[in-house]
Amino acid sequence: MTDTLLALSTDRCRIAPLHADDARALAAITDASVTDQVHFLPAPFTEADARALIAGSGGGDVFHAVRDRAFGDLQGVIGVHRRDAREVEVGYWFAASARGKGLATEAVNAVVREIAASRTGAAIVAECHPDNERSRALLRRIGFLATGQIGRRPGRVLMKWRPGSGIDVC
Repeated sequence: MTDTLLALSTDRCRIAPLHADDARALAAITDASVTDQVHFLPAPFTEADARALIAGSGGGDVFHAVRDRAFGDLQGVIGVHRRDAREVEVGYWFAASARGKGLATEAVNAVVREIAASRTGAAIVAECHPDNERSRALLRRIGFLATGQIGRRPGRVLMKWRPGSGIDVC
């Protein structure tokens, strides 16, 4: 696997790298509820900030657009970050209007499974604030388990993906 997921599709979304023309939509979905949680995003997150994030995407840090499959609207972002040769970190944020509908679970799960399939043996990790119960629940649903270790980012705990450990939700 390269550091870019060229294209993924699920039942409800398409996932592909962000492009320069996504800056306005990215700024629109990155409100204070996101910037309060994602330490590297400035607040307020402007269109200029969005252009800079998109321009810096590549190499070891690739940001992917999650688009509604029917209309193509930007619903969220999934970052894939190479921490070292054997470890990949996944992070994400979604528009307030997209939350609580299962779309983030569907999209993040697809990305994690693609990483696992293309980087056999690589550890897949995520960092989550302990008080962000919705995000921790999403990670647990798709197979991440707490490691008991603190993350690299301030106030975060480290979670690691274990195939087959997700919660079966019906």
